[in-house]
Amino acid sequence: MNHPAEVFQALQADDPPLVAGYRLAARLGAGGMGRVYLSHTQGGRPVAIKVVRPELADNPDFRRRFRREVEAARRVRGAYTAELIDADANGVPPWLATLYVPGPSLADAVTRRGPLPVSAVLWLVAGVAEALQAIHGAGIVHRDLKPSNVLLAADGPRVIDFGISLASDITSHTATGSAVGTPQFMAPEQASGGEVTAATDVFALGQTAAFAALGEPLYGDGPSVSVLYRIVHSEPDLSLLPVQLRPLIARCLAADPAERATLAEVVQWCRQRLGGDAGPGPEVWREVMGPEVRVPAPVPDPTPVHTTPLVAQTRPTAPDERRARKRRTTLITVAAVAAGALVAGGLAWTVMDARDGSRDRKAAGPSAAGAGASARSGGSASGSDSASEPGGSAAERTESGADAGTKGSSSTAPEPPRAIPYPSQWLDEKNSLNIKEPVERKDRKGDLRFVCNDTNCSLESDKSVITMLYSKPGATLESCRIALTGADSRRLPLAAAAAGSEVCVKHPSGDIALLVIQVKSTALPKSGISFLTADMTVWRA
Repeated sequence: MNHPAEVFQALQADDPPLVAGYRLAARLGAGGMGRVYLSHTQGGRPVAIKVVRPELADNPDFRRRFRREVEAARRVRGAYTAELIDADANGVPPWLATLYVPGPSLADAVTRRGPLPVSAVLWLVAGVAEALQAIHGAGIVHRDLKPSNVLLAADGPRVIDFGISLASDITSHTATGSAVGTPQFMAPEQASGGEVTAATDVFALGQTAAFAALGEPLYGDGPSVSVLYRIVHSEPDLSLLPVQLRPLIARCLAADPAERATLAEVVQWCRQRLGGDAGPGPEVWREVMGPEVRVPAPVPDPTPVHTTPLVAQTRPTAPDERRARKRRTTLITVAAVAAGALVAGGLAWTVMDARDGSRDRKAAGPSAAGAGASARSGGSASGSDSASEPGGSAAERTESGADAGTKGSSSTAPEPPRAIPYPSQWLDEKNSLNIKEPVERKDRKGDLRFVCNDTNCSLESDKSVITMLYSKPGATLESCRIALTGADSRRLPLAAAAAGSEVCVKHPSGDIALLVIQVKSTALPKSGISFLTADMTVWRA
């Protein structure tokens, strides 16, 4: 990303609108462990939300390691780190949130402007070394320090991704015997599968400093195997580096971890070269950072259904206006009372009419009841005639009317939507599901279809809106309503879905369905054996 506008990417159809209560404003990027999004705290402070890839989330070893690393990262407090503020290792999928740093990565800055001035490199290295001291103090080895993991803030560098570096150990790369990390910035012991210690991060710090000063990796580019071979078996060529930086970088890149400089020595060495300067100077650092990045505003919560305020706002009014308002209020009150009296009288008359008519029909027997029904169907006014005849005391009629009025009012009150469960629903490329009953279809004409192409599978519908929840498990009708507010996609890619993922569906009729995925088999999309099972609950409108 070479331009600030490219830092913030619009959310795509397969991006969640919400992660554990955090409303997402933009996509920041993607890495080996998952996608990263921009969000905000309730107070409006920007945060970066990383959502773990589902294939990693399904691995129990990963979850265990991820949980341990998150707890360790919570202890890291440093001026040059992006602090971890929230996380859920048990989420579906797991996620974490760190403070967002409004500035480019070192990789982006160098790509945009080329090598950094020596003073900027010294300030950068001192800040990153302090960050590593804080990280190591919490018992963490970063293992993947590189230019893209160093962000340039207005007051200095920030090191990110320090809390989840060890969690990536159990990925498929490790399973096949390969090393974990970025080849151009690995240490020899890391590249050869040896013991990784705090000194490993010092080697990566030297490589990062050389990249900032040269504008390219010190060990060159090319196939990973070739780069790793040079790191393990060759001495680095420091001749192209500025003379002032060569002694420091040479100490950091010693082949023997025991001979490398300590982080305290690195900080002291840089401060001595900087002298009394706090940094490279505001103008130089601003030029290094590039154009100011404007962070998108927080995404507002969905607008409530009732937007009219319950209490009207008041303002000072002139005496004439207050008197006119008082007269209007009086007239409205009188009219309301009169209308209420008319309605009550009408209800009482109707109830007495119905009661007396029923009494007369009972006295006359079945034939009279049938005749009354015929007369009503023919439009006769016999109902009003029977109401005029004596039948019961006034007290009886009043009591009957009150009961009828009570029952009538309760019957017209809106009922809450009914939640109807449909457990263990099966979806494959031969059947479909209906939101309306009957929900199971043996054809492809239902509301929800399971569709696979050469690379992935998805849920699709011709008329229902589909979205996936990324909050904690236990979705309700209300959480589905919130997630569906503003949603318009009728297709949901299942790449980010896993066992326990929750999917909300809104039918044009107003019915809302919640699908909790039980089993997802999409490893071979076009194999003919891909399928999805889910428990479905439908709230009938």
